[in-house]
Amino acid sequence: MVESKQTYDVVVIGGTPGGIAAAIAAARHGRSIALVERNAHLGGMSTSGLGKSDIEHREVIGGLFLEFIGRIRDHYVDQLGEDSEAYTLCREGYYFEPYLAEQVFLEILSELPSITILTQHQLQSATAENQRVQSVQLLARETGEEFVISASAFVDATYEGDLLAAAGADYRLGREGRSEFGEPHAGAIYFDYQNGKILPRSTGEADDSLPAYTYRLCLSSDSSNGVPLKEPPAGYDRNVYLGYLTDLEEGRLSAPKVFKDGWGYYPEHFDTLVRALSVTDLPNGKVDANINPRPLAFPFGEENAKYIQADWPQRDEIALRHRHLTLGLLWFLQNDEAVPARQREMARKYQLPADEFTDNGHFPWQLYVREGRRLIGEVTLTERDVTVTEESPVTPEYKDTIAVGEFPIDSFPVRKKQPGDDVVLEGYLGMLAHITRPYQIPYRVTIPREVEGLIVPVAVSATHVAFSSIRMEPTWMALGHAAGLAAHLSIENETNLRDVSIDQLRGMLQAEGQVLSYREAVSR
Repeated sequence: MVESKQTYDVVVIGGTPGGIAAAIAAARHGRSIALVERNAHLGGMSTSGLGKSDIEHREVIGGLFLEFIGRIRDHYVDQLGEDSEAYTLCREGYYFEPYLAEQVFLEILSELPSITILTQHQLQSATAENQRVQSVQLLARETGEEFVISASAFVDATYEGDLLAAAGADYRLGREGRSEFGEPHAGAIYFDYQNGKILPRSTGEADDSLPAYTYRLCLSSDSSNGVPLKEPPAGYDRNVYLGYLTDLEEGRLSAPKVFKDGWGYYPEHFDTLVRALSVTDLPNGKVDANINPRPLAFPFGEENAKYIQADWPQRDEIALRHRHLTLGLLWFLQNDEAVPARQREMARKYQLPADEFTDNGHFPWQLYVREGRRLIGEVTLTERDVTVTEESPVTPEYKDTIAVGEFPIDSFPVRKKQPGDDVVLEGYLGMLAHITRPYQIPYRVTIPREVEGLIVPVAVSATHVAFSSIRMEPTWMALGHAAGLAAHLSIENETNLRDVSIDQLRGMLQAEGQVLSYREAVSR
């Protein structure tokens, strides 16, 4: 229920981990916050199936994400015992069940009474005067009430970049061409992920394509906590999945060339159709199940083509289509007679969890929107900023660094199987760990070029290739932490967000545990 108060210091649109971090950071400095989320639940992907934290360099993880992980660890210590085998599966709190992630976020937020949480509230529009955001119009989805809230500072923490678009900020959507920023992996591309090579037929041309969206599943391997599928989803078509049989026959469901623990590899699944999923153990008999993007039968490419520019009813239809495709894949693996009996039995080990997503058929709430609009900010981060080469052996340093990114460039395919595809689907940039290095993210990527009163810590100013590294929840939480502090400073010092004192902001971030330099982190 909305309070009578309609004016706040800061309005955060998007209850993603980045948005939650922004709200917490500002509220801890005395600011009144409205945290607005369209879904009934907060936490974005971290509470909706993504239980395996995508982190390669823990030494650069600090600030609010580290606090979040620490609280999860403490819960598991209390629940499982630090010396138990079950506890080891949480990997010091970095791997977690969705319900616990939501519980921890709500626990932290409950300690801050100046935060008003508005779940099931949908952004309708934004009002700007003299290129400064003044207010947003919201729809209370349960009652149909529309109302306006105003603030001194606004944070767009949506995966889609909805507020920045409503406010009139410039943005990119789709892939830049190779020549625009001189990025080797830009544009239309076929990338041999096993050997780290760009293949022929890679034109490098720009287009409006986006990496495929999926759902990130939490499944139970404990039959006492499982909800078996009793029937296929609406519109089920087994022909959608038959290509996986060819992938199995031609070796695309085999072991990876380089095995790395914790990346979603389960040796029992190698050379079986269950490798259509990338499965990682979680505590309490559950797994994080990603959809493996490497088989040519991967059915999700292009299914998101109209999502970003669509209205919410159309978006909901697209999300439902993704849900049906996902459940259809599970049904196929568990029940189709074309799947060998032993492999069907192996797939049936994994069921929807009875104690998760209980108001949504035990299925995740949040569609995995890996990339949407990307702000055109005062600076644009490119592939050159997040990688190293022989000519540029270190990543650039910025005086206005507010966070460190560290995950390899990793983009899901953008197209379904095309004639001539026999190695990889177009657009897949599979874990470019051989060139990606920890890198500094400057404050200016969060600031629109002209619009005032708005900061964007999730849909930041980056090319598609660079964004394919940035787009991780730990990084977004670090950027959200900075955005919340910046909003506070802009109000305290009566300055525009683009004019906040970088020295003051960085000092506060460091005092609150944020890591701002990889080199300093590894030299400790």
